[in-house]
Order: sequence, then C-alpha cells, then structure tokens
Amino acid sequence: MIKPTALDHIVLRTDRYQELIDFYCDVLGCSVERTLSDSFGLTQLRAGSALIDIVDVDGELGKQGGSPPGETGRNLDHFCLQIEPFEEQALQDYLRTCGVDVGDFEERYGAQGMGRSLYLKDLSGNTVELRATM
Repeated sequence: MIKPTALDHIVLRTDRYQELIDFYCDVLGCSVERTLSDSFGLTQLRAGSALIDIVDVDGELGKQGGSPPGETGRNLDHFCLQIEPFEEQALQDYLRTCGVDVGDFEERYGAQGMGRSLYLKDLSGNTVELRATM
C-alpha cells in the first residue's frame, strides 16, 4: 500500500537556533529556503531535494515539543517520507488496520511546496509524517 520515494524533510529542535542554521549553511552548504516569524521559530533549509527544518525550542512551534534537547533528550521532532500518490481515506484505513494511530490530513509545507500530509507514531514513539510525491 505504501511505497516511499524519498525523504522529504527532517525537523531538528535546538536551543542554539541561529548557530545551528549557520552550521548547516556555512559548514554543510545548505541554503535558507524560508523563515517564518521570529516568534514561531522555524527556518527551513534546502538540502538538495529535501529540507532540514530548524526549530527554536523557545519559539511557538518549539514549545510544543517539550523541553530542550540534552544528553538524554531528543532533538529530532519528526521526519517526513514522500510516498507514491494515495487516496487519503484508503491510506488512513490501511494504517488503522495495521494498528497505527494516525492523525488527520492537513495542508503543510515540505520540500516540494504545500501538500497534504498526516502524522503517525512508529513503534518506538518517533513521529513520522507521510505526504504524497508530487
């Protein structure tokens, strides 16, 4: 039912927001694709065909993920898989028959622009976003 085609994006949480952006751009060669308001705390970096989202843990978005990452905390908020096109209800039904608790489809920004996607948790509690390849 599900056929992954690419990694769309990953989301990294940090308490060193600008420093991390500078590292990925200046050291690893990424470029800033877009930045949302300072209060929201999200900058999206282009890494080839994928994005690396940098989220400030003190921003509106970052606070939703809990406390800042540390030695034992997490800094990966979620990753997104592009999958072959699907019918939304059929995909949700399939995942539910597999025992997966899935969220609702929403319009979100990814490596290919705006598109509909949903979130789910894997068996280890990692958040995975699924979106159709355009």
